[in-house]
Amino acid sequence: MLTGLRVVEFEGLGPAPFAAMMLAEMGAEVVVIHRPGTASPVAGARNLLDRGKRSIVLDLKEPADIATARALVVRADALIEGYRPGVMERLGLGPDEMHAANPRLVYGRMTGWGQDGPRAPQAGHDLNYIATSGALWYAGAPGTPPLTPPTMVGDVGGGALYLVAGVLAGLIGAARTGRGTVVDAAIVDGSAHMMALLMSMMPSGNLSMTRGQSLLDGPHWSRIYGCACGGWLSVQCLEPQFYAAFLDRLGLADDPRFADQRDPAQWQAQSGALAAIFVERPLAHWAEVFAGTDACVAPVLRPDEAARDPHMAARGVWQQAGDGLAPAPAPRFDGAVRPVAEPPARGADSAAIRAELGL
Repeated sequence: MLTGLRVVEFEGLGPAPFAAMMLAEMGAEVVVIHRPGTASPVAGARNLLDRGKRSIVLDLKEPADIATARALVVRADALIEGYRPGVMERLGLGPDEMHAANPRLVYGRMTGWGQDGPRAPQAGHDLNYIATSGALWYAGAPGTPPLTPPTMVGDVGGGALYLVAGVLAGLIGAARTGRGTVVDAAIVDGSAHMMALLMSMMPSGNLSMTRGQSLLDGPHWSRIYGCACGGWLSVQCLEPQFYAAFLDRLGLADDPRFADQRDPAQWQAQSGALAAIFVERPLAHWAEVFAGTDACVAPVLRPDEAARDPHMAARGVWQQAGDGLAPAPAPRFDGAVRPVAEPPARGADSAAIRAELGL
């Protein structure tokens, strides 16, 4: 989809490399500017998020390497960086300088707190951003600390995916008008924006500011239950017909305790009764009970177990990558998964890229 587009990525952690990976998976030529050194401090020598990219090592403390970075950006369609506000400006690579040299450039900026505001210059991480944005509030049962979710909620969902959407929109605008833009993708903004789906439920009374009293975070039919083997089972049968199928498979269709699906006053007792049922049998038993039904029940799988799941295996969602697993690119276009090159060694393309730039 993006073949012919050039993107320059300044190496960072987490969401910015993820966004650049997605653009590479969609066909863009992505050149990542790696820092000097042999490995990422988090991902090691070969970062899965670098797959499909080309790599050049530049020391941005050296004027000659700054000039090389500038030459790359001048010929690019988009730039992605994840530094604190002001860093790129101090390097002479800020939006004003780069737009003067390349007016069509879409300048993608990834931060936690945003480019302005009282916390803009401060450090933070995924959990801090989603705590501040409100996105963490409904994670967990009432009376317990909010559950720390994986970085998908902030870094990826509220960060990388919003940066990708902004860059793509900017590219469309640049193609139409000839003018680039600056994309300010802040995790606090994106993770709060993702709350729009929940907030749309407030006028109908289905969302409460009290944890455990909303349509999706309190009911007995929207929970994780433990099984006899130590495994976990997800249940979320929202619609009445799916709830009926759920009760039917458990032999509880005529049990008066579960007749009222949507009475918050009964949710705690109903959840306790279901917990006592599920803990009597292993996860494999419950998976078989609900297999092929519309009861909206599914086992909670480890990634390696997910790779062996018949549905996930049929779609090729998980792939073996060296000693670990890697997810296939998403979304798919015309039903196909585009193959993506393995992550390059850091600096593997330095000589070739310099030659292309005439340096």
